[in-house]
Amino acid sequence: MPPRYSTNRGAVQIRDAATEDATGLQSLWIDCTSGYRPPQRDASLEQIEGAIRRLETEPSERLLVATLNDRPVGVAHLRRAPVSPIHDEDAIHVGYLHVLSQYRRRGVGKQLLEAAADWADEKDTPHVVASVAGTARDANRFLARLGFSQVAVVRTCSVMTLRNKLEPAVAKSAKSARSASSNIVAVRRLKRSIRSTVS
Repeated sequence: MPPRYSTNRGAVQIRDAATEDATGLQSLWIDCTSGYRPPQRDASLEQIEGAIRRLETEPSERLLVATLNDRPVGVAHLRRAPVSPIHDEDAIHVGYLHVLSQYRRRGVGKQLLEAAADWADEKDTPHVVASVAGTARDANRFLARLGFSQVAVVRTCSVMTLRNKLEPAVAKSAKSARSASSNIVAVRRLKRSIRSTVS
């Protein structure tokens, strides 16, 4: 299947990912997520190829690669979705925007975002939302220079971690509820005891 999007911008080509990009994308993924806490799981070539095939037929998502001499040096995941659950305006959400360190300051990141803006124009979408790791200072400065303002901090944890952290709070809440219930029962008994004594 030919890529839905492909453009040459100088020596760099920006296009939709193809299954033959899997090895390059695996290297980009490892480089992109190396500083994440908690660490991201590595993806096998089979998983990456499967994801690319899925995205080829998904009208609301794109996986763009920037290639230089046929080597993937940058990546961006684009997703068209509402700005928020209560807004009817869509945005192009850009995630996993990453350029290999040795290819930075050559305009690759700008070209990936230009491709995102092109898709936004094509879809009549008025907003672009980009998310990068909070610890990625260079990436955050880069987006700020392009006019992106910070609107949220995205945090992640495993379900098991969340459950373990919630359990003490839930147990404490249940204990408080039991204690309150015991107090109500004690008060009712006391009232009955007083009534029987008076009568």
